[in-house]
Amino acid sequence: MRHFDAAITAYLGFEREAGAHLERAVAADPDFAMGHCARGYFLKLFADRAQDTGTAEAIAAARKSVKERGATRRERNHIAALSAWHRGDWQGALDRWERILLDEPLDILALKLVNHLYFYLGDSLNVRDSVARVLYAWNAETPGHGFVLGMYAFGLEECGDYVGADAVGQQAIEINPADVWAIHAVLHVMEMQGRHREGTDLLKTSESVWSRCNNFANHMWWHGALLLMDLERYHAVIDGYDNRIRAERTDHYLDIANATSLLWRLEEAGIDVGDRWGELADKAEARSRDHLLPFADVHFMMALAADGRTEVAETMLQSMMASAAKGDGVAAIVTRDIGVPLCAALRAYADQDYQRVVELLEPIRYDLKYLGGSHAQQDLFHRTLVSAALKSQQFGIARALMSERTADRPSSIWNWRTYARVLAALGDEAGAVGAWRKARDLLIGLTL
Repeated sequence: MRHFDAAITAYLGFEREAGAHLERAVAADPDFAMGHCARGYFLKLFADRAQDTGTAEAIAAARKSVKERGATRRERNHIAALSAWHRGDWQGALDRWERILLDEPLDILALKLVNHLYFYLGDSLNVRDSVARVLYAWNAETPGHGFVLGMYAFGLEECGDYVGADAVGQQAIEINPADVWAIHAVLHVMEMQGRHREGTDLLKTSESVWSRCNNFANHMWWHGALLLMDLERYHAVIDGYDNRIRAERTDHYLDIANATSLLWRLEEAGIDVGDRWGELADKAEARSRDHLLPFADVHFMMALAADGRTEVAETMLQSMMASAAKGDGVAAIVTRDIGVPLCAALRAYADQDYQRVVELLEPIRYDLKYLGGSHAQQDLFHRTLVSAALKSQQFGIARALMSERTADRPSSIWNWRTYARVLAALGDEAGAVGAWRKARDLLIGLTL
């Protein structure tokens, strides 16, 4: 169990050694059912069809162990959850993990996994409440308590409780300064509240922790790049992209999402990104038929569309529709109702058919959250809608959207800059000057 516990702790801390610890656990006991089950879970986290065979083998090995040695109800539920997840039954997996947590609220593996899947369903309430439901069983004396508070902090942030999220996140960091997810939760709060300087300071002071992580370190660099974007430090953003975010050119969906969303933002700001789309499009093309995670599909499409791979993008759209038609689970529904129109809108944007972008995105904009990911990640698609409305001279729609955005996030420099452009296009000179001054004052406040 020592190696297994080390594997779970490493997983919670985004450490590179999680897989190695797990392999040692299985080597020490080849019939260890939970070891095989955890291996299957770890492979599913890649959201990569290339890992399907390994996941199936892990399920078979776990079932063999149960048949030969027996198993507890908890272990059987874990194997059932993995099996459901593997066949695309997300709700079945969630139900099994929730069942485990009713009996075993200290099962932090089940808690982290149920939290993960709710996150990629865009279910912010359950990202928060899946943790809240087990808080009664945890206290300062319970190993892993800090990790649980870090998860809870992120759920609070995604539900808009920034004050609560900040307080709980800071408590989690105090308990465990190496809790990258807690640091990440607090960073989200600072970004949503426009606390750029504090966010930058947090990244710097915690860099010795998160820079040692697995590829989640690239996501932390991505957050740093977003802070620099508002300051218009585009050269620093591109430098960070080349030397940090894409220093290792993997095809992991989170790495692709970091890269594509950042390049898309840079181009929207009028920055030439050179030939950087090419290698992302190569990897996206190779993964364009995976359809394991709608969030990943959308970012693969972004790379294909931006790189002008029209035929591949069209084939991917057809493949997404066919994949969704085969299933009746949550992922299939999200793909059909949100993923497909969003991907079509991204293609239209790259083709400069901005009116079509508005037609596709405006009706689903309140449903985009179900694609999964954080509000910070989803925001790009809302920005794309605003940009398309501006470029297609649908200024009334653009004004309504920006009025909504500035009311919701008055500390966003991008919001006020863009609102100024919209109002200027409508001939509202006084309003445009006022919005520009808001952006200027926010920027000055960051540089004093």
